[in-house]
Amino acid sequence: MKRALVLGAGGVLGFTWMVAALHSFEQAYGIDAREVDICVGTSAGSVVAAMLGQGVSVATMLRHQRGAPAAGDPVIDWDYDVDSGGALPPRPGFGIGSPRLAGQVLRHPRRLPTQAALTAICPPGRGTFGAMGRMLSGLGAGVDWPQAPRPWVVTFEYDSGRRVAFGQPDQPAASLVDAVVASCSIPGWYEPVVIGGQRYIDGGTWSPASLDLLADEGLDEVIVLAPMVSFAYDRPKSLVARAERRWRRALTRRLLREASVVRAGGARVRMLAPGPADLTVLGANLMDPRRRTAVLEAALLSTAATFAHPQHEYGR
Repeated sequence: MKRALVLGAGGVLGFTWMVAALHSFEQAYGIDAREVDICVGTSAGSVVAAMLGQGVSVATMLRHQRGAPAAGDPVIDWDYDVDSGGALPPRPGFGIGSPRLAGQVLRHPRRLPTQAALTAICPPGRGTFGAMGRMLSGLGAGVDWPQAPRPWVVTFEYDSGRRVAFGQPDQPAASLVDAVVASCSIPGWYEPVVIGGQRYIDGGTWSPASLDLLADEGLDEVIVLAPMVSFAYDRPKSLVARAERRWRRALTRRLLREASVVRAGGARVRMLAPGPADLTVLGANLMDPRRRTAVLEAALLSTAATFAHPQHEYGR
């Protein structure tokens, strides 16, 4: 069976939720996530994809999340509380992030997804992700890309308005470290990453998961873990959380459209996303590391229950 894994955007807490979901996936399927043929990663999902490609097991990631690595585990040099820069971005720069892209949006307002178009007017981010590069380099990431599974790292070329999946055939060359850091560079929060003379930012600005990239890959099955979408919701009282849920619904509709394209090619698509119990713990800010432990434990329960009852999976 030819199988792909799609790991979506989701910030610090989305990364944690995906580690729990991957653990449940492995338990339910009886396979190692490193055995899939292709692993598409966007933003936080690109970090997980890169780690799998470097041979880091889900069990190792889970132990690291719990602060209890085992003897023989590779060293994951990452402090969840500080290395992402905290729950709020540094004060941004002046002006807009991409005047060239803004001009394209004015001329062709419907060419790009809404969230991608809006990035043009975001102020320049000042955060940096040196810690991410250090962590991945420590795991062995270099110029040569992993092949089993081969990560496709989704980014957004900031000035041309083009989605680029590094690692996919016929895409520009990049080191795995640079590609992942670019895929995680939230506009207005982090500086764009320059690769081959072009600026790249977070791939989640184009799509929450870029599932549609797999439409012509002749796959039998695609497993999608998407922290930024949901198929059932909580009822938050906070205005900020309610606004986040509204945006989440728009991203969910996009992912469902992408799933229909992949299914039309003959692949079975099974999608998993945070449900009401997860959302209550996630809150409105997926970059807030203070909720990480609670998110991990809630997701271990919710995702295990979903995989145990296939009729509850959102694979429609």
